[in-house]
Amino acid sequence: MATDGKPRRMRSSTVILGGMGVLATALSACGSDPDKRCVDRDTYDYATGYKVVDSKYCGSSSSSKGKRKSGTGSGGKVDGAWYYDAEVERGRADYGTFSRSEAVDRGGFGCSDSGSGGG
Repeated sequence: MATDGKPRRMRSSTVILGGMGVLATALSACGSDPDKRCVDRDTYDYATGYKVVDSKYCGSSSSSKGKRKSGTGSGGKVDGAWYYDAEVERGRADYGTFSRSEAVDRGGFGCSDSGSGGG
C-alpha cells in the first residue's frame, strides 16, 4: 500500500450502498409516526412535566382531543391528550409537544406536509 498523500477513491458500489441507506432512513422516518404518550393536561408540574395516563383517555383520533373523561379509582377527571416526542421518566412526560406536525418536523427530514388535514 502506497501512502503518497492522494485520497483513496471509493468504489462505486460503496457509494451506492451508502446512499441507499441514507435514502431508506429518510423514507422510513417520513412514514412513521412520532413517539407519543397519552398525558393528563391537568397534571402539569414545572419540575416533572405531565402525568402519563392510559391511552384510553386520548382516544384514537383528534376529535377526542380535549374531551374530559372520568378517571378510575379516585373519581377524578382526566383531560387526556397525545403528547409527542417527550422525555419520559417515572411516569411523567416533559419537553414534548401536543402538535403532531411539529413533532414530525423535529425529525429533521421535513416530512410534515404529508397531505393530512389537521393536527
